[in-house]
Amino acid sequence: MNSLKETKKWYFIFLAVWTLIADVPFLFMLFTSFKTQSELLSGNTWQIPKQPTVGNFSTVLEGNFFTYLKNSIIAVSISVVLILIISSMAAFAFSRFKFALNNVLYSLIIAGMAIPIHVTLIPIYVLTNKIRLYDTVFALIGPYVALSLPMSIFILTEFMREIPIELEEAAKIDGCSMFRLYSDILLPLSTPALITVGIYNGTYLWNEFVFALVLTSSPTKRTLPLGIWDFQAKYGSDIPAIMAFLTLSLLPMLIAYVLGQDKIIKGMMAGAVKG
Repeated sequence: MNSLKETKKWYFIFLAVWTLIADVPFLFMLFTSFKTQSELLSGNTWQIPKQPTVGNFSTVLEGNFFTYLKNSIIAVSISVVLILIISSMAAFAFSRFKFALNNVLYSLIIAGMAIPIHVTLIPIYVLTNKIRLYDTVFALIGPYVALSLPMSIFILTEFMREIPIELEEAAKIDGCSMFRLYSDILLPLSTPALITVGIYNGTYLWNEFVFALVLTSSPTKRTLPLGIWDFQAKYGSDIPAIMAFLTLSLLPMLIAYVLGQDKIIKGMMAGAVKG
């Protein structure tokens, strides 16, 4: 018993130390965003601001920050919703239907994870120009969805295959249609996997830079990662202002997590005790 308590104690100490280490970059960004340029250069880089100022945030908000934020929200939210819908439907088909090309199609989709995204830049750029979507927020949605599907389908398919087939058979006996089997049974049971896919893709797409750079050119059409890049080019020596931009860019993800943490934790806990 004592050895178990000792193990737990060291476990929590390790987690506490690891959390502090992981928070160092965030704390540096936050402290720096409230400093003036002169205080940053003249004092200790890691010290708490002596005279905190919100002037850096005012500088950021007076620019195109809200335009970048709106574009990011539109591109990421639509993309994640489409990814969840398409990948869950595909996973349902691969995990529940038996047809001749099931394994072949599934293998081809999974093989898409091995394709470097950069080799698709030129074809996607040419296609986007031809369909007249270049330099629009919607030009990002197609590539975002397509490049995220292989991993998403893989996660959801493997999860759905672990759901007992007896549930499906019982539902069919009760007269449940295939669509209701998908929407009312498999989707709720797949909540942990859906949450995982949503968090993974949402975080990645929120920070995506390359496609946003190639497929947009106007400042009014660019997303937050490009906004940070543009802001850094304009205020290259103003480190506190850049840190303020980064802090504001991080806030939407933190707010989304705080508002949805109950569902996220419940979904993950449901996945931990599934079966």
